[in-house]
Amino acid sequence: VRAKYGIGGQRFILGLGTLEPRKNWPALIRAWARMRREADLPHRLVLAGGKGWLYEDIFTTAHASGLETDIVFTGFVDDADLPALYCAADVVALPSRYEGFGIPVVEALACGAAVVCSNNSSLPEAAGQAALLVEAGAEQAIVEALRRLIEDRQLRANLRQRGFEHARRFTWEAAARTLLATYQAVCASC
Repeated sequence: VRAKYGIGGQRFILGLGTLEPRKNWPALIRAWARMRREADLPHRLVLAGGKGWLYEDIFTTAHASGLETDIVFTGFVDDADLPALYCAADVVALPSRYEGFGIPVVEALACGAAVVCSNNSSLPEAAGQAALLVEAGAEQAIVEALRRLIEDRQLRANLRQRGFEHARRFTWEAAARTLLATYQAVCASC
């Protein structure tokens, strides 16, 4: 999978999702670049996802970082390859401004990944107590969360265990039961 997507053997931070403004990838790029400079950490940044709308700023920010050669844009990733990417990443980062649910967060937790994500929209529910939550616009907070997850082995182990437990709550069967109960409640009130 590393070879297929041009990641190579280096350690990396993974951002997964369509390249579009709501995902806040420029903030992650700037935070990652600052972390690399401040802490001299060797991690590449891998942004996995196809181009959406208004994606040009993401590539402009990558170029302006001065570390463009250590940023990998994989394009669309096959679903079958996602578990391998989540497991290979040192950190999965999703600093979105808005998410419908945050399935990548739950998938990453189910794979045992260390996760940092925004504390807005549905992400706190998706992450529970198994990830570090930050303000989407607070780039220094993103830097600090990335460093903590990379440098603190005990924190990663604790979050990993919580992540496995938390991700078990989110199954398609549970979602179908909730949806059915909602429909039944609505129909009963008619």
